[in-house]
Amino acid sequence: MTTDARLDALFARIDAENADDPKSIEVGGAMRPYAVVYGERMSERLAKLAPEASDLLKIAARAQHIRRFDTPRGDYPMDKPGYHAWRNALKVHHAEVVGKLMAELGWTDAEIARVGQLVRKEAIKRDPEAQTVEDCASLVFLEHEYAEFGEKYADEKVVDIVAKTWRKMSDAGHAQALGLVPLLPERLQKLTVQAVTGG
Repeated sequence: MTTDARLDALFARIDAENADDPKSIEVGGAMRPYAVVYGERMSERLAKLAPEASDLLKIAARAQHIRRFDTPRGDYPMDKPGYHAWRNALKVHHAEVVGKLMAELGWTDAEIARVGQLVRKEAIKRDPEAQTVEDCASLVFLEHEYAEFGEKYADEKVVDIVAKTWRKMSDAGHAQALGLVPLLPERLQKLTVQAVTGG
């Protein structure tokens, strides 16, 4: 199997795992599993942010939330420690699931370990590839989920979330995020500028 064929086969398996997501969203007039769409959007954003990305980075982006629905937020206490415990459990789960798929298709232990690091977004400010995964996740949120999110919360909450997201991103991520701002509803445009500038 060629390198490209093996990568395509892995993506197909990642998408098949995500197709079990009970949550669906409408895309192009059709209802599709949310997790599949999310993985596709991560790949699309990676292609824009890092067109020369390594295969391992491409895998990590596609598998960023693989089978996230296996671990519901409600399984953990609804407080800050519970939230962090849930997020940490998800990172481990995502890495384990994609690692098994990679092993079945012949990737080495070292390659599997590296994708695990990227999926867990370890050392994002020191590891450029992990930072790119973080940037992609933030940009997918801003492009596809932020408008709906913003409708549900008061201005102060929106500004706080955007400010926290902004701090996690790189300069390259910031540049692409600023390109998305004009596409937002007017209220969110103003709140985003407020979050980014601190004004």
